Amino acid sequence: MNTSMHIPGVKSASSRPRPVLMIPVRRCGSHALRLRLNFNPRFFSPYPLHIVDFMPLVPLYGNLADDDAYFRMVVDVVGLQAASMVKWPDTAFDPIDIFESICDEPRSVHRIVWEMLLRAGERHKAKVVMDKSLDSVQYADELMRLFPDMLFLNVVRDPRAQVASMNKAIIHEFDTLLNARIWVDAHRSACELLARYPDRVLTIRYEDFLSNQEKTLMKVCTFFEIDFLPQMLDVTRSAEANQIAKLSALWMSNCYSPIVANADKFKKQLSMDEIEMVETLAQQYMRLYGYEMMTNARATVDDKVLGIARARSDAGREIAWRDLREKNFRDYTLRRYRADYLARVRAGLEAARGMAGHATRSAVA
Repeated sequence: MNTSMHIPGVKSASSRPRPVLMIPVRRCGSHALRLRLNFNPRFFSPYPLHIVDFMPLVPLYGNLADDDAYFRMVVDVVGLQAASMVKWPDTAFDPIDIFESICDEPRSVHRIVWEMLLRAGERHKAKVVMDKSLDSVQYADELMRLFPDMLFLNVVRDPRAQVASMNKAIIHEFDTLLNARIWVDAHRSACELLARYPDRVLTIRYEDFLSNQEKTLMKVCTFFEIDFLPQMLDVTRSAEANQIAKLSALWMSNCYSPIVANADKFKKQLSMDEIEMVETLAQQYMRLYGYEMMTNARATVDDKVLGIARARSDAGREIAWRDLREKNFRDYTLRRYRADYLARVRAGLEAARGMAGHATRSAVA
């Protein structure tokens, strides 16, 4: 996209907030960073849409050159934001306005998402807008075509600690092997992105943030060209941190200062066999990022082991949803509402495609 191109009624790209994507996989301490950076009024990063969950629906819209198809996608993405667990502050979107402002640009679900993010950022007078949808790293090349000035914050966490955290999160798998594979795939994508756009990616380690918040935040602020503010070090004063801590057990710790000793908590959460499994898969990146190995990293990974892991994860997911419903009905209901919204969108798209196919067959007959 030509970022200097002027579209009537829309600010030029150069006058809009700079887009930033945090990468590459959730449970890396991303909320801790986002909430602190949000103390700067020139920075805006709302609760993420996690558009990766919407991506399986994209082919069902058909040819996005068709205005009707693209407008429906705009409506559905706006609806996804409304179905989110955490609403964006002081923000409402008119799908007609969004469609008309971007319909002459390259059409993409990512363009819709970022139009919403940029508009929300402008409303908050931000200089930088960050999307914490870390999994979108796999769409980085498309994002760079849409927004050539995009920056990426690559947040690395010890894979053993991160996998231990992922194992307990309803957003991931419930098996160490499967989550280790997710971690490795995500960091492979991040390294490929870094190789293509070395000046657009800043890599930080979560453990370095734990040991020295100020130094790490100053490094990030310098990269984003925003001011570091001392209040970033006191997350207890963040209204959003306190809000989301009440919504989900996954976010309870975000309203407190991080505990350095928790970096090694995985040693009690994972067995040595599990640690060896993670190290076997992630050893290349552990060496790259400076994490010391604890095993010989020679675990066996074959189809049989993967099959057992998938069955274990499926069983764990059923238990986790049942436990969530019993222990935190608010969290359960909000997550189910979003999942049900995506299911309704899929059902509507499939029904529309079925009707179109039936009409075509009838016309031919």
